[in-house]
Amino acid sequence: MNLISALSRALSKSMFALAGVALAASMVLTVSDVILRSFQRPIVGTYELVGLLGAIVVGFAIPETSRSNGHVIMDFLPSVLSGGLRRLLRIIVRLIGISLFLTIAVNLWSMGTDFRINGEVTPTLQLPLYPVAWGLSVCCLIECLTLFNDILETKEPVL
Repeated sequence: MNLISALSRALSKSMFALAGVALAASMVLTVSDVILRSFQRPIVGTYELVGLLGAIVVGFAIPETSRSNGHVIMDFLPSVLSGGLRRLLRIIVRLIGISLFLTIAVNLWSMGTDFRINGEVTPTLQLPLYPVAWGLSVCCLIECLTLFNDILETKEPVL
């Protein structure tokens, strides 16, 4: 296993674990809020926290989902292509994905910087928004690393 593969695997798994923690926290928070509402004691800011945690869940799960091929795949075209053309198509799709996630990462980082400069916070709890935007930006960069590693690990010869 090369350095890029090991790094991609470790980062993806760590982020996936964080996504799981965020999902569990969101579930506990929601259930607790529902129960406490029946006693006229709702948890202030639940809606904001669940929204932020949802962004963390989705963003932090992307690299591991991609690495483990856990997403929906449309393979009717690759299934009829020869091995070399299949690999070429796989590389092209991964390069498009890298360019997409790189663009998203740059824009999320910029958005986070704008949030920080302007002091954007959540309405009720006054939590800053920039750490979430920057965290999602890093997730997109790690997805780029994961997609690049997938290109390197493709075994079929091109054409």
